[in-house]
Amino acid sequence: MKYDFLIVGSGLFGSVFAFEAKKRGKRCLVLDRRFQTGGNLYCKNRDNIWVHEYGAHIFHTSQKAVWDYVNELVPFNNYINSPIANYKGNLYNLPFNMNTFYQMWGTKTPEEVEEKLKNEKGAFKGEIKNLEDQAISLVGRDIYEKLIKGYTEKQWGKSCRELPSFIIKRLPVRMRYDNNYFNDNYQGIPVGGYNPLIKKLLEGTEVRLGVDFNEDFKVRRQLMDMANKVIYTGTLDSYFDFSLGHLDYRSEKFELKKIDKQNFQGVSVMNFTEREIPYTRIIEHKHFETSATHYNDPVTWISYEMPYDYKKTGEPYYPVNDQKNTELYSKYVKLAKNEDKLIIGGRLAEYSYFDMDKTIMRALSLIDQVI
Repeated sequence: MKYDFLIVGSGLFGSVFAFEAKKRGKRCLVLDRRFQTGGNLYCKNRDNIWVHEYGAHIFHTSQKAVWDYVNELVPFNNYINSPIANYKGNLYNLPFNMNTFYQMWGTKTPEEVEEKLKNEKGAFKGEIKNLEDQAISLVGRDIYEKLIKGYTEKQWGKSCRELPSFIIKRLPVRMRYDNNYFNDNYQGIPVGGYNPLIKKLLEGTEVRLGVDFNEDFKVRRQLMDMANKVIYTGTLDSYFDFSLGHLDYRSEKFELKKIDKQNFQGVSVMNFTEREIPYTRIIEHKHFETSATHYNDPVTWISYEMPYDYKKTGEPYYPVNDQKNTELYSKYVKLAKNEDKLIIGGRLAEYSYFDMDKTIMRALSLIDQVI
């Protein structure tokens, strides 16, 4: 065999696996159907602004070992995610905290908020049957109607009354003035975007781009014959040519736009929570790196994020982890276990939405299992 591992996909999972395998003296070949590495982490320099081409990616973790791991590869900045929700032109801080409640109700103390929430939640009676019931039982109808309902229905393409309650098992409510979206101890974005991180991880490893592993099964077999094991990070249903049916995903369209001004919206992430507005968020990418040399240049780039139904030719982003899809995925896993060379890993192959730190941890765990 020419290679110890054939790694299908150059996203974070595949790249970390390749990096660790190389450190252990293993030879890898990495494939990607796109013509750039990094999967959805790929960034592009547009007017000296590193644009997250496939949606905003903000690294956050409470695992010091993972934070140290990535910082040893490339420097990270100290970006703190503090998004804004826009409902009919009124702005609210996220996540739900004392600032949000003041903006919505004029409350100024935790005691006032607790009393207001008690009255709001008390309006819900009966059994929780869907996401709408769950949300109202947690934060009341006011917050649900303005900040949850429209955004969620756009994201999933269904009424909240049709969505299962487990999608929002809990909603964070902070009784303090704190706009930091994440509770994790460590947070930031690689200086100069994610490309340097992926480049470092794949340094010294053979990479072939523009190769669709699932397009031609004859070519796939030839590639698999070149390696002892295959680390597959793509969608599992496509690997088996959708023989048992399609797994459902929600996808995203990104509409990029150049704005000839220094500052468009004053924040990286602004959520638009009205159902009638077709996009869920506007991302202004230059705010991810406020210390950059060109930050004050009179140009900025934004992207509109518009969810839509995933089809065979679309990009799978968010798995629909309902009972039907969970059962179908389990059937595909059984098929995968019958293939001697095949090892699955990563968000798509595991049909789960992992944060980046969890993706790294799972890749490191897999290395320990197979080497």
